[in-house]
Amino acid sequence: MTEPVFFRQARAPTLAEIIAETGARAPGGADLSLVIHGVGPLDTAGPGELSFLDNPKYVEQLARTRASAVLIGERYASRTPDGVVALVLADPYRAFARIMGMLFPDALRPGSFFGASGVSPMSFVHPEAKLEPGVIVDPGAVVGPRAAVGAGTIIGPHAVIGPDVRIGRDCAVGAGATVQHSLIGDRVILHPGVRIGQDGFGFAMGPRGHLKLPQVGRVIIQNDVEIGANTTVDRGANRDTVIGEGTKIDNLVQIAHNVTIGRHCVIVSQVGISGSTTLADFAVIGGQAGLTGHLKIGMGAQIAAQSGVMSDVPAGQKWGGSPAQPMREWLKSIVLLQKLAKKDPGAGAS
Repeated sequence: MTEPVFFRQARAPTLAEIIAETGARAPGGADLSLVIHGVGPLDTAGPGELSFLDNPKYVEQLARTRASAVLIGERYASRTPDGVVALVLADPYRAFARIMGMLFPDALRPGSFFGASGVSPMSFVHPEAKLEPGVIVDPGAVVGPRAAVGAGTIIGPHAVIGPDVRIGRDCAVGAGATVQHSLIGDRVILHPGVRIGQDGFGFAMGPRGHLKLPQVGRVIIQNDVEIGANTTVDRGANRDTVIGEGTKIDNLVQIAHNVTIGRHCVIVSQVGISGSTTLADFAVIGGQAGLTGHLKIGMGAQIAAQSGVMSDVPAGQKWGGSPAQPMREWLKSIVLLQKLAKKDPGAGAS
């Protein structure tokens, strides 16, 4: 059995082309006609390949790298070994991402699982659905009545697009995903198993049982949002659930009804956001953090992993812990507990 190549390199740029793309600075006398045939991490990259150094944890690997060139910050450029071209710039990781996109454009957005174009005869597209030219619908996918899908969008196998849903252009809906009661912008990526627009969790609790509250809102996802595999976004109860442009959401995240997420937020795996909470632009939520309902997370605020957030977080602040508090106070409390434990190691023992 042959070993498959899932992503083939689209081109082999010279160092001069990489410099033009990233704005990096090369040392005097460097051979800018050198062709880059591949990329790799510092410890495995070989001759003809490009690597990068962004995290100080890996600076020791720089001395042993066999890569032909390294994207690197000014701080570590002098440590680059002989025979390796240091391409110096302010943000090596972002530059590496740009080069990876140049070399492997097919990895930027999921393609057809069936390697096909057009609408598969084994899919189920309602006669009242409207598909612009260039839409790909893989086998087993279902597109409901009056749904509209923009040009260049891919609907993966066994994905289900509900009635009246609007999906913009150049989007990707992964295998087995479901989208209902939603308006989706352009260049949105929904990875396999994503659930968008199902009921929010709303019940009028009482001693005689819990009365279901109809969820009559929508989900609105703006341009350039990416949502990871098996994440769920509930539709609004009496208003819309909104995800702002450019926001990136990891796998296995739960976003409840009426939540509003601003532009360019980052939400990491296994986060849970309860109903009617609002995240302002550029907020960052670490993995496994939980946010209670009706909160306001300010612009640029950062929440540490596994935090339990039960109160509003002002703009620009970093919070952590459970219950979450400003980062400095949380770290002080941890140090205090450690000191108390060392002072009386038997405290609390039965």
